[in-house]
Amino acid sequence: MGNRISKVYTRTGDNGTTGISGDIRLNKNDPLIQAIGEVDELNSDIGVIVAFSDDDDINQQLQGIQHDLFNLGGMLSYPEFDGFTAARVDALEELIDRYNEELSPLKEFILPGGTQAAALAQKTRAVCRRVERCLVTLNQYYQETDTSFDSVSEAQLTGASKYVNRLSDLLFTIGRLLNKRAGSDEIMWSSHRTTI
Repeated sequence: MGNRISKVYTRTGDNGTTGISGDIRLNKNDPLIQAIGEVDELNSDIGVIVAFSDDDDINQQLQGIQHDLFNLGGMLSYPEFDGFTAARVDALEELIDRYNEELSPLKEFILPGGTQAAALAQKTRAVCRRVERCLVTLNQYYQETDTSFDSVSEAQLTGASKYVNRLSDLLFTIGRLLNKRAGSDEIMWSSHRTTI
């Protein structure tokens, strides 16, 4: 996969473009660059959860997911990069099922909050949903414009969308579990609130 970072600044992006997949330069507002940036933000937000969480089990899983997200960004930047596979969706589902065994079923929506790490997990879940929307938009853009740069395939984007969709479910579950393990009660949503 391309050159590794040898210098933090290159000045080549000062004109509003950025380089990917060898010598290809795209505008920084290109839908592909937008998707890569959204994945990067998601990865950074997961790092913030890890920084605030004292749960070694969850932190280890989240750091593995950070590697997956770097691989996903690599696939978007270099379509020939094969470090990201949709098989990781199965691993996320297994983890969701394992974590759900510790949780009681929900009868109502819950308010995001609780411990700092749990609240960050719920905030990151919302960012993850944005990444998913961005990937769907990118796929639609490619289909509508018949873009022919050596771009990521529809199958790759579909696999990435499934992964990110499942990841948002996992982040929701992790938010609940962080609260439970810390002894912080969940606050159920009420449509009939008594305060302003």
